[in-house]
Amino acid sequence: MLLLKVLAGLRERFGFVLRAHHVHHGLSPNADHWAAFCEACCTALKVPLTVSRVHVQPEAGEGWEAAARRLRHAALASEVADWQVSAHHLDDQAETVLFRLLRGAGVHGAAAMRAIEPAVAGGGRLRPLLAFSRAQIEAAANAEALSWVEDESNADPRFSRNYLRHSVMPAITARWPSAATTLARAAGNFDEAAGLLDELAVQDAEACGWPWSRSAIRALSGPRLANLLRWRLRALALPVPDQARLHEAMRQLQSCSHERPLMLPLGGAVLHAYREVVWLSPTYPPLPEDGVPWQGGAVAWGEGVVEAVPTVGAGVSQARLAEAARCEIMARWPGCRVALVGRPRKDVRSLSQGASLAPVDRDRVPILRVDGQVAWIAGLGVAAVFACRGDEPGWQFAWRRPAAYSADGVAVL
Repeated sequence: MLLLKVLAGLRERFGFVLRAHHVHHGLSPNADHWAAFCEACCTALKVPLTVSRVHVQPEAGEGWEAAARRLRHAALASEVADWQVSAHHLDDQAETVLFRLLRGAGVHGAAAMRAIEPAVAGGGRLRPLLAFSRAQIEAAANAEALSWVEDESNADPRFSRNYLRHSVMPAITARWPSAATTLARAAGNFDEAAGLLDELAVQDAEACGWPWSRSAIRALSGPRLANLLRWRLRALALPVPDQARLHEAMRQLQSCSHERPLMLPLGGAVLHAYREVVWLSPTYPPLPEDGVPWQGGAVAWGEGVVEAVPTVGAGVSQARLAEAARCEIMARWPGCRVALVGRPRKDVRSLSQGASLAPVDRDRVPILRVDGQVAWIAGLGVAAVFACRGDEPGWQFAWRRPAAYSADGVAVL
């Protein structure tokens, strides 16, 4: 509430647009009252408010606290803004450092929160109160005669953060009165060390080329390879796996022959090795079990979208498709064979291998099937019998997907 009032008072001076966002978790009997309280405060300050209602349901292996945090972050991420501003303070920082150290975090995790956290695309996150203690903030709020809400769940010691806040930190502070400030200072030291590790990872990534050379990757020491993989996962905004899972993936990468392709799950990511290249990708979404009808528009397929652009003298013949009974996008099927333009008839899997498509892509690339025949395959081309002739109108098909899924960063097949 203090942060909201301060920012509202700075709008005219600095010329920014301010909006507020409240996440209604529905877990407390007071949740509706809290949303109404936020609406009344924002109305008084003439600040537009968004209220997101979420249904908290923990996933496998996830607690209620983690589930609520996941949904809250997703709701806030939906807000279109240059900067997201939150009221995290010094005591929050100290608790975060201690909590993460107790979970075995490395220097990036122990660095906790930054006051200014720029995003790659511009803007980012601001935590302007991070240097101030809760006591200082509460004193300022009282001086401004502000009202606020106390969430009763914040007093429940069953939650780990609350246990640290109400039991552990008071005991530590009784012995070391400046413990919160010292832990926050340690976060800054960890942040410096994390920055140096990132600089080393950038140097190693450049030395390994792109995509990464399998030989160069295997020449790195274990700690440098782990650092490089963690850096890349963070750059892709993917979760970093625990140490045991990461080290097992590294062991397999280091020990297997170049002839053997690898696809190693790392939680929310996958580590790939094929021939001489190594790369990381997000986890692949499932493909449709059946073909998806194509009727001239874009079709969602796996991690991407199949698009068709009208053209002349190239691509798949519009006339051939117009006279077909069924056009559909689907994955490779048993006995799937095709004669591409200027090439003999071959098995699609063999063609994919010959085109150096990674094994993970061979069964994922979309195929345009027309009345049971292959008309087009992403990354391979057009079947001769469906190809445009001369100045004939055609459809130029392409599969667009995030570059992170590709070994070489190519987003279009």
